[in-house]
This record gives sequence, structure tokens and C-alpha cells, in this order.
Amino acid sequence: MLCLLLTGMQFVQAQVTVDVKIDSLELLVGEQTGVTVDVSCDAGARVEWPALKRGTMVVPGVELIDVLPADTQQLNDGKRLLISRKYLVTSFDSALYYLPPFVVRVDSVLYESKSLALNVLTVPVDTLHTDQFFGPKDIMDLPFSWKEDWADIFGYSLLLLFLMIVGIYLYVRYRDNKPIIKIIKVAPKLPPHKQAMQEIEQIKAEKAWAREDSKEYYTRLTDTLRNYIRQRYGFNALEMTSAEIIDRLMQNKDEVALDELRTLFATADLVKFAKYVTQINENDMNLVNAIDFINQTKVEVDPNQKPEPEEVTVEEKRSRRSILLLRLSLVVLLLASIGLLGWISWMIYKVVY
Repeated sequence: MLCLLLTGMQFVQAQVTVDVKIDSLELLVGEQTGVTVDVSCDAGARVEWPALKRGTMVVPGVELIDVLPADTQQLNDGKRLLISRKYLVTSFDSALYYLPPFVVRVDSVLYESKSLALNVLTVPVDTLHTDQFFGPKDIMDLPFSWKEDWADIFGYSLLLLFLMIVGIYLYVRYRDNKPIIKIIKVAPKLPPHKQAMQEIEQIKAEKAWAREDSKEYYTRLTDTLRNYIRQRYGFNALEMTSAEIIDRLMQNKDEVALDELRTLFATADLVKFAKYVTQINENDMNLVNAIDFINQTKVEVDPNQKPEPEEVTVEEKRSRRSILLLRLSLVVLLLASIGLLGWISWMIYKVVY
């Protein structure tokens, strides 16, 4: 009977095993290593681990840094359990340390693991060259990476600069009422009245927009007459007021069409400076008055006279369609520039911060 009791006790004790292993038996001062405790027991057994806390000493000179959560594995179709827990330890003094057995309580019975040895080595120091000891280095800046950080920003910045230059150029051309691209051609110099009639014919061809933009219509018509008067009579009518032009023409005793010309200039001044709204028949009448004035004051060129040499002229006229396209281009360029500027600012913020 006694033999059967002893055999049963040994069988019960064999149901629980406690093993321990260490990741590294040697380490340098300040390094860390892990000590893993494995407990093998029946499923449903109550396991109580050693009461070790972070920051305490396992033995004098060996400090416990952290206790990791237990990891459980099922064996024999769930009848057995293998429970593992790792303890991180370190040491700041070089010595050979003896780690005592870990004691685990399983179902109120204490079980011990085997003991371990930990050899902590010191860092080799060159004591012969004491002048070569240096303090800690400053924080090292990462090397500048043009391709990864700034290449795209630089490229899109050049694109933004190009859009701004194009936008400024188009705005200046629009403000000064000039075409986007100057068309330069070589043409024979025409007499003043023929040149004025060509410009009036172009105004007639585009008069469909005169009702919507009377100011532009009368500006072009009066500029044509002023330029004709300058070339015909030799005084700078482009820099004179309407009243000054009429007075100067009266001094030259050209009263043939002055009444009609006076009406045309008066209407133009009302449109340009008083926002006067004209009618289509009124615009046609003033256009006819301008043609009559040119025809009655023109000087015919002697056909036997040698023609003057050719001169370079520049086309400075725009159609209403080109004006609308220019306005639309300015709006598109403005929106694109604002969006591109916001994107570049965001990329710079990401790189810097």
C-alpha cells in the first residue's frame, strides 16, 4: 500500500514542470536579455507567478526592466497547457551573477525552476590614450535630399512663375487695349483718308456689338478721326479735347462738316464720360457723319506723284471675341495660380515640419 501511495504522489508531481531559459548568458554593461519561464500543467490548473515588479532587483546588480504578458499554448487536444512568461533584465556592473530559481505556485503547490548564471562584461576602454575620450555627439541632421524633398517643389514653382508672367502680360495687354501678339507686316503707306476709311470699314464690319459696348465703339471711331485730322492738318489731335479740335479746325476755315463733326464728338464725350446710352440709328448716323467729313476734307494724291517708300505698320486692333477669350484666359490663369500656390505651400510645410 505504501508503495502505491508513493507512486501516485510521484505521478501527480510529474504532471507539473517548471523550466527556465535565458536568451544570452553573456552581455555588455547596459544591455538587456530575456529570461523565459515555462510552466507545463494540466488544463484548468491555477498558476501563480513570482511577485516580481519592474524596477526591482532580481539579485543585487541585476535589475528587472519589464514583465511581459504570459503566453498560453494548448497541448494534447487541450488537456495540457504550456504557459510562458518572459522577464527582461539588465545590469550596469560587470560581474558573474547567480540567478536563483523562479518559484511558481500551481494549485497551491510550489515548484522551482533551475538556477541560471549571467556574465556581465564591461566595455573595453583604452586607458593608454586618455585624451581620445569624447563626449556625446550632437543630433545628426539627415542629409539633404534634393530629389526626394525639393525637386517637385522647385519644378512646380517654376511653373507658377511662368503662369504669373503670362498672366501679367495678358493683363497689361488687356488693360492697354492691345492684341496679345503684335502682327507686324510691311505695307505701302496710304494717304490719310484711305487709311481712315479702312479703319471705318472695319468698325462697320464689327458694329453688331456697338449696342452692347457703345464706349468702345465711339472710342475707336473718334480715335480714327483724330488720327486722320493729325495726318491731314498737321496738329496733334490725339492729345486735344473735342472742343479744342473743333476750334482748331475753324481756324483753318474748314467749316464744311464741322456741325456734323461737333455732334459726333459731343455724343462720344457723353458716352465715354457720362455713361450715355445711344441707339443703333444714332450710331449709324454718326458713322455716316465721320465718312462725310473724311470725304469732304480729303486731299487727293496726284497719280503721277512717286509713291512714298514702304513702312512697317503694326496691327493693334482686337475683335470682341478675342476680348472675351482674353478675359476667360485671365480667370483660368488666376485660378490655376492660386491652386498651384496652395499646393506648393503645403509641400513646403510637409518638408520643413
